[in-house]
Amino acid sequence: QVQLVESGGGLVQVGGSLRLSCTVYTRTFNNYVMGWFRQAPGKEREFVGGIRWSGGSTSYDDSVKGRFTISRDNAENTVYLQMNSLKPEDTAVYYCAVESWAPWPPNRGWDQYDYWGQGTQVTVSS
Repeated sequence: QVQLVESGGGLVQVGGSLRLSCTVYTRTFNNYVMGWFRQAPGKEREFVGGIRWSGGSTSYDDSVKGRFTISRDNAENTVYLQMNSLKPEDTAVYYCAVESWAPWPPNRGWDQYDYWGQGTQVTVSS
């Protein structure tokens, strides 16, 4: 069984920061790719970035590059999405997801991912 538990969303002003976390509960595998996705109302779910658990390689969409950082805590089996310099267009529900066969670079299509967190709302006010 695999469970992803997210936390950390909220309301922030333009230019502010938030950190999302996603803890993976599993005994099934010890290497995977975790992707972060977001979905704004009326829009497709889009890839934000990803991290490969083994080695910690990261990849980002151009829209967040230089503002968002993905990191991991091995001991806590947790991945973080640090979001800085937030913009109104970053407003969305953010999801973490695991692709268990750990491709690299990560797949950008949400339908390639096997397990999902519950989602957390991020709202950036102007």
